[in-house]
Amino acid sequence: METLTNEQIKEIAEQLDCGFKCYWNKESGELVFIPEGLDDFDVDPEEGWSEELEKLDNNPDDYVEIDRLTSRDSFQIMEDFVETLNDSSNVKKRLIAALSKKKPFREFKFIIDNSGDYRQMWFDFKAQEMQNWVREKIEEITGEEEED
Repeated sequence: METLTNEQIKEIAEQLDCGFKCYWNKESGELVFIPEGLDDFDVDPEEGWSEELEKLDNNPDDYVEIDRLTSRDSFQIMEDFVETLNDSSNVKKRLIAALSKKKPFREFKFIIDNSGDYRQMWFDFKAQEMQNWVREKIEEITGEEEED
């Protein structure tokens, strides 16, 4: 069984965050990414995803899907990020309030997008948490811990 490199884990996390589905060939280590929902439709071969879909269709036992985060998991990452901020931070107070509103994802994004340096802090935190998520999923699939 092939193990995934840190670069592959990072790539998986990034692609999942962009709305792609990820399939991992545990024997060869190959990764296949397709847009969410694409595998539910007949695709014109000229659309650009036919090769990936064909691999998955012709070798269904060779590939395993690495799940995306649930909304609850994404919300937990936002809460965890807020906990890392300085208690006296105005941004922290605004984010706490945003998470209790009716549309917390939209409210959180609006505040982060308009918060200067906190925006990059959020992206860095989220990227690391997404990679941790992928490592956990790989451990569930393989039954063993991935090496760093």
